[in-house]
Amino acid sequence: MTAAPSDGPRLKRRGLLTIAALATLPAACGRDTTAAADAAPLPATVPSSGPVSSLAPAVTASAPASASASPSASAAAKTAKAAPASHGGGPVPFKSGQARLGAWLALSGKSLSQSLALRRQQLGRSYDIVHIFCAWNEHFERPSSIGDSTLMISWTGVKYDQINNGSNDSVIAAAARNLARQGKPTLLRWGWEMNGNWFEWDGSHNGQDTAGFVKAWKRMHGIFRDEGADNVAWNWSPNWNSGPNVSWNKMQRYYPGDAYVDWVGVSAYNFDGETPRTLLNPIVNAYGGRKPIMLSETASIDHGGNSKANWIGDLSAYVKATPQIGALCWFDTDTQSDSEHNFRIDSTSASLAAFRTMARTARFSG
Repeated sequence: MTAAPSDGPRLKRRGLLTIAALATLPAACGRDTTAAADAAPLPATVPSSGPVSSLAPAVTASAPASASASPSASAAAKTAKAAPASHGGGPVPFKSGQARLGAWLALSGKSLSQSLALRRQQLGRSYDIVHIFCAWNEHFERPSSIGDSTLMISWTGVKYDQINNGSNDSVIAAAARNLARQGKPTLLRWGWEMNGNWFEWDGSHNGQDTAGFVKAWKRMHGIFRDEGADNVAWNWSPNWNSGPNVSWNKMQRYYPGDAYVDWVGVSAYNFDGETPRTLLNPIVNAYGGRKPIMLSETASIDHGGNSKANWIGDLSAYVKATPQIGALCWFDTDTQSDSEHNFRIDSTSASLAAFRTMARTARFSG
């Protein structure tokens, strides 16, 4: 059992899924010596909240996806109105017509290396992106087991004023120098889901100061630039809906500006039968004409029968019909001690078959 870092944010995993990743921070951030299930959870100070899907009403409450890639999925994709960006992505370039496939992996009883080997065997391919989570003062290490895959680091935050007052400049500069020395193109996803109310770095826990988030992002971006970390691609990644769903907390209020963002990401989970259209059209329409879009975190729960497999088929169809999307990372885990849900791609033989079919399409040759 690995102790949680004393300097990290004290978080309890709510119905939302990313908190579970934080429970394995010491193991997740570049280390591959311990099975993810052995990591200690972080104690709580942030009040728990309901599922992502309950934080704000869905655009349209949709029934669970129907068999295979349904016509509704293809029709939904057509309503994504923004013309795709023709370039972008910074050091991790957007490839027109191709999408990178990746995952965060925390499989019961398996190390990252073992999990990657299992997925290679099951899918007949490697992941383009391997996603890890790191605490604020954690030393970023690139796991040797990921090979040539691109590393994506979700980096926890602190309160905005602790960045904007300069007291953490040395922490930020050290992280920048570390990644610069590694020299490989790396995705950095700082302060994700900032439009929620479950993290220390969201607007709700910072006095509704969305401008403070923007200022903090720009300060960090500038320090990385000054430290020569030009191999880092910045992934700005809100939740698909805002909680609370009020004017001051709209995702657009947290956007730092095109000059400070390489990828626009999104956390989007099918908890209550939301279609890919419901989850993804808002972010695609808002930013897909300016920046490549990444599903930084996505997964589906089972709603009975082949619902999960069908949803994966619909997701594949949506991505195929939505050229603005340049990457998709599945939240591939079954290790949440306080959740009955299994988000693994192989929770059923049908879901594995659907994911394998998606992974082998030309669209995911990125």
